[in-house]
Amino acid sequence: MASDDIAQLADAFSKTHVGDGELSYKGLGLKLDNAESVEELVREIEQYQGLTALCLEGNTVGVEAARAIAKALESKDLLQRCYWSDMFTGRLRSEIPTALKSMGSALISAGTRLTELDLSDNAFGPDGVKAIEQLLKSPTCHSLKELRLNNCGMGIGGGKILAEALTECHKQSSALRAPLRLRVFIAGRNRLENEGASALAKAFQRMGSLEEVHMPQNGINYTGVMALASAMRHNPELRVLNFNDNTFTKRGTLAMAQALAHLRNVQVINFGDCLVRSEGAIALAAVLREGLPILKELNLSFGEITEAAALVVAQAVAEKPHMEKVDLNGNCLGEEGCEALREAMQNMDKGDMLASLSDDEGEPDDEDEEDDDDDDATDDCNADNEDIDDCNADNEDSEIVKENGVTKEDSPAKPQSLTEVMSFISCPSAEKLTQLGEMRTNLQQQVDAADPHRAADILLKITALYSEKLETKTVVLETTDAMLKKLLSGTTLQSYCFLSTLLVKMGLLKGEGKMKKVSLVPGQLLCLEHSVQQDYFPQHHASLLRAFLSKNREAFRSCSNARERLSSALEKRCQDQH
Repeated sequence: MASDDIAQLADAFSKTHVGDGELSYKGLGLKLDNAESVEELVREIEQYQGLTALCLEGNTVGVEAARAIAKALESKDLLQRCYWSDMFTGRLRSEIPTALKSMGSALISAGTRLTELDLSDNAFGPDGVKAIEQLLKSPTCHSLKELRLNNCGMGIGGGKILAEALTECHKQSSALRAPLRLRVFIAGRNRLENEGASALAKAFQRMGSLEEVHMPQNGINYTGVMALASAMRHNPELRVLNFNDNTFTKRGTLAMAQALAHLRNVQVINFGDCLVRSEGAIALAAVLREGLPILKELNLSFGEITEAAALVVAQAVAEKPHMEKVDLNGNCLGEEGCEALREAMQNMDKGDMLASLSDDEGEPDDEDEEDDDDDDATDDCNADNEDIDDCNADNEDSEIVKENGVTKEDSPAKPQSLTEVMSFISCPSAEKLTQLGEMRTNLQQQVDAADPHRAADILLKITALYSEKLETKTVVLETTDAMLKKLLSGTTLQSYCFLSTLLVKMGLLKGEGKMKKVSLVPGQLLCLEHSVQQDYFPQHHASLLRAFLSKNREAFRSCSNARERLSSALEKRCQDQH
């Protein structure tokens, strides 16, 4: 090596940070190609007694240099933290796995017990994950608390290898009665997609110890999101959840909402640029009302959320005493919607927590309102056993409509009763409803918040029969009361899912997939006018309906008077103090 190069390296090494057990060469920009180029570095490692952390970030290490460093690490059994991000800039992809394997083997030989491993910003791909597989499975990583693999190009294959390694690590460490308790997992920008994410979800669920999960920009859609959501539910200490820039859509968001309903320690949720949309936002608002007691930050930016849904979120956020920031930028509010949201937050004395709305996409036009979602376009609005649409996947016994439209446990004792009830549902009329008499109890058994599509469909059929004829009016309102009392008595998430489905069918909310909208008649709105004034109809449910009803939509063309009556009832209900 030329004397000038040696002098340059010596000068760089003189800037080494040493202290508190850490040896750091961070950001020195060293080009370490061979054993000669790392002689000084190796000497410092060898002479450092009590070395617990080694930072090589921001340098570029070749195969021969890595082997020399590895040799020095074989005696460092106290090493706990390896900050080895951005360590192979300019290296051939084929070199990186060899370098990683030699350094990982040295840690195993030394008998180290790592707590932190950071290999972010190293484009090593699946082969790189394969190179650290044995390290991750070994006792060296049984004590691992933080694993950072951001921007490593792992891909689906790398994600599967990583998942298997973590699973094996947990299995072996559990056998020794000291199970792996990984707290922080970071793997953004890795093209994991659904298969990689689903594989990792199984490992996460097995560990159950995660506190922070960061997996932004991984090309994951609702299939992978649902798997991850299930895993998150089994990690009760979760504090930070960052899935920014993946594609949730309705199914994924509802799955995440269900998981969040079981978590009490979450402080930061980042679902920005995840296509949460309005139905998903409403589901998350439900969880905000009922859970997440110490939430501080919520990011739902760039999610195609409309004004009314954003207002529902704002109302829910206002109830969180520790809330510091809510980001709804880049959605579809429009100028008036942005102003309404700002005003609402100010009125709740929460204006300072609302992030900028400078990138709002504007209110969607009519054509956008009719578009079906690409991912969920195959949804059948009458499907009774969709994985997530049931909003009550936690209770396997709650699935309904298995045979002839009823559950086995709800089947009426008399077959004739069932026949008459099903005859009414297939072709409803005021006369049939009246003739059912006491069998209307069996009709109520046909609706369940676990199947919001069917429940909304039956409710709208019944309320459409409303008339001012006393006998008909009485029986319709009594039946409506009984059904809504049942549908709104479950969790807030269940009832919000039902109400959002009802709004979609009424044409007041853009939904995903193929869902037939009804042609509204005044009776349906008049029944709701009656219902929202009853004790079983919570104030915040009324606020949800009011947010959507306040928009003048084409659906009300034939029933403007009924709309005004419902609007007035909702406004009065929302002003009531409880």
